[in-house]
Amino acid sequence: MSGGADAAGGSPISGGPIGGGPISVGLIWAEARGGVIGLDGVMPWHVPEDLAHFKAMTLGGSVVMGRKTWDSIPERFRPFAGRENIVVTRQADWSADGAHVAHSVADAIALAASLTPGERVWVTGGAEIYRAALGDAASDAFIVDRIEVTEIDADVSGDTHAPEIGAGWHVETADPASDWHVSRAGLPYRFLRYARA
Repeated sequence: MSGGADAAGGSPISGGPIGGGPISVGLIWAEARGGVIGLDGVMPWHVPEDLAHFKAMTLGGSVVMGRKTWDSIPERFRPFAGRENIVVTRQADWSADGAHVAHSVADAIALAASLTPGERVWVTGGAEIYRAALGDAASDAFIVDRIEVTEIDADVSGDTHAPEIGAGWHVETADPASDWHVSRAGLPYRFLRYARA
């Protein structure tokens, strides 16, 4: 995106929030013990139920991700179908089929909201993009008001970690409420939804 226009050369996005209020933003990720979310650009596990949860949460809306996250998605799954895909990159000349381009997280969120008005905007990674969204959480234009975490009860090596969920958040729902589901792949997991305290 250059100067606020979408990747296809459409009209510039408006600078203000949709409907007069801040844009509702959610963060979504899966993490193993120790907050590990990636190793060498990929998730170091396979939990099909998490992929289905991700799809159910984001379908019909917009997903915002960094270029490295986009690159880590197998080509056959890019772009995520049924969602507007916005990629944040510092590279002025970067483009990809099915992706809108933005050069900051705030611009990406504004673009996402203009493409899918009334829908929650989902930030899908990576770690730097999550931290930027949380760092701007007090923005007048958007508010991060939900975090969806799939916890995987496994020790795995990783080089990328989830942002810390601070004291301003609480677990709103846990599925299951106690203990763990067991994935078809054999890994214990659960879904946690965080809301602002």
